[in-house]
Amino acid sequence: MHELFSSGQVIDLAIAVMALEVVVLWLWLGRRAVLPLSTLLAGLGLLLAWRLAHAGAPWPFVACALMLAGAGHGWDVWRQWRTR
Repeated sequence: MHELFSSGQVIDLAIAVMALEVVVLWLWLGRRAVLPLSTLLAGLGLLLAWRLAHAGAPWPFVACALMLAGAGHGWDVWRQWRTR
């Protein structure tokens, strides 16, 4: 278990599970899958930034992943405000 966490493979596993979740939601909900996709995008961006930082990637790649997370969060907030 220590190796799973220290190597960063747990992050890869979480990203793979989220990608599978996106595919399943898209197939199951179709166009209605847009609702949870914004939240998943935010989480995926954070996990990707964590993985890139853990792997020692250059900072612009980590920054791009964080911008992806921010875009997903902004989309989610905008969607929430629109429905009120």
